[in-house]
Amino acid sequence: MGDGEQERQIYHEKQRLQFCLLHALNNLLQLVDPLSVVFRPHHNRLTGNYDVNVLIAALESRGRRVLWHDPAAAPPPLEGILLNVPVRKLAGLWKSRHWLTLRQIDGRWYNLDSDLEEPHPFKDEGDVEGFVDDVLADGGEVLLVLR
Repeated sequence: MGDGEQERQIYHEKQRLQFCLLHALNNLLQLVDPLSVVFRPHHNRLTGNYDVNVLIAALESRGRRVLWHDPAAAPPPLEGILLNVPVRKLAGLWKSRHWLTLRQIDGRWYNLDSDLEEPHPFKDEGDVEGFVDDVLADGGEVLLVLR
């Protein structure tokens, strides 16, 4: 960076309880003021998990389009990628799912997973594609977010 240029601060919300969808949305939208999305019919009071409909409604209310990933189609220009991945804990006894965000910021892609200590930069777009391919191979779901 040259003189007078400032590196952009990347907002990265860390995991709290099982509100990973809320963290994924805030990380995608880079919202320092937390997004409040509590749609009771889609919220599991016991675990904190939100349904995918909450994610889609929250993004559409902010002018974004959400598409399910189609591996056969060429991806449109993206604001980010939301992934829903299977998670096993307690020696496989607890099965759940976890939302995480991949987002391009200032020309570089980052993994903004709330389980990470800090944002993880990807080397290049091929690295991002490999990560998404691995998620799909492990039974994950991929949503593309367009502005």
